Amino acid sequence: MDNCYIKMENVNLYYPSHIYNATTLKQEVFSFLKLQKKKEKLEDVHALKNFNLNIKEGEKVGIIGHNGAGKSTLLKTIAGIYPIKDGIRDIRGEIRSLFDLSLGFDLESSGRENIMYRGLLLGETPKTIKEKEQEIIDFAELGDFIDYPIRSYSSGMLVRLAFSISTSVAGEILLLDEVIAAGDAAFHKKAKKRMGDLMDTAKILVFVSHDLTTIQEICTRIILMEHGRIIADGDPDEIVHHYNSNHFSLN
Repeated sequence: MDNCYIKMENVNLYYPSHIYNATTLKQEVFSFLKLQKKKEKLEDVHALKNFNLNIKEGEKVGIIGHNGAGKSTLLKTIAGIYPIKDGIRDIRGEIRSLFDLSLGFDLESSGRENIMYRGLLLGETPKTIKEKEQEIIDFAELGDFIDYPIRSYSSGMLVRLAFSISTSVAGEILLLDEVIAAGDAAFHKKAKKRMGDLMDTAKILVFVSHDLTTIQEICTRIILMEHGRIIADGDPDEIVHHYNSNHFSLN
């Protein structure tokens, strides 16, 4: 395959207003009885505004900004999860996104069955995910629980399984939303090493985080976002200094 890249030109993305304007039966009844005011209709939310971005192979790009700046929206737009209204989204390279680890889980199925379900969603074939099955089970440290329905798992067990499956498949373009903390101290150490290996082998890394120290250590370039736009882009130390000196909130 030719060099990987991410190109976005004059991209506009909106969250449709029906997501926010939906009302419950209780709200409708209370409004009819005049026990509360009827909700005002909200307009579509303009989440990315004439957005331009160019990331080349070899770059490790950090995305920072306050909550609501559009960081996670940008990742999901790059991944193709959110459709754009207009503009150009041009991606070359196999994408691996790590921001919805439990996607595709069926609580009534066993851990082993969920390895297959989640693996297929990640683009694996039944043959390739079967080949990785034992390594996933070993990494998750679930033992005999792997054949129990995952509704019986503790939250820690579920996170370990989700993390183990999601990080078993490498990608050329790695999209990461915050550092993933999984399990106890021993497992966290192992998970951190695996994440490091994935970052090192990815041809492009796009990393969203509020942890400025980590993002400076990992990334070769940082983008600062505000209200769906890039307001600064460049050297990690310079952008973090700009961010801090201008008192942008890290809520």
